[in-house]
Amino acid sequence: MAIQEQTDLSSIISDIMARIRVLESKYSLFGERVLIINKNMINQYQKLTQEVKVVNQDIQTIKGDIENIKEILKKTVSEMENFARKENLMVLEKYINFWNPLNFVTQEELKKILKK
Repeated sequence: MAIQEQTDLSSIISDIMARIRVLESKYSLFGERVLIINKNMINQYQKLTQEVKVVNQDIQTIKGDIENIKEILKKTVSEMENFARKENLMVLEKYINFWNPLNFVTQEELKKILKK
């Protein structure tokens, strides 16, 4: 029976060793996959970080442009305050119509009249 027990024990040990090799192989593959996933995650993180930097730069540029537009609009509004109002133009129109500048004599016409 001792030989029988040794062969049984030997087959059990070889079975355990085979299972350990399978587990080691699976563990090794799992480790390689984890490394690949980590590398991919790092690459994606770097890409996202770069894209965020570009977006932030674009936002800063847009903010600067908006500030420039605000300044231009403020200057335009302040200049528009110096424009003549409709009422002022109507007063000028009344004076022009009252004086009727089309009846004024030009210098050349005056010279011709004086020569006659």
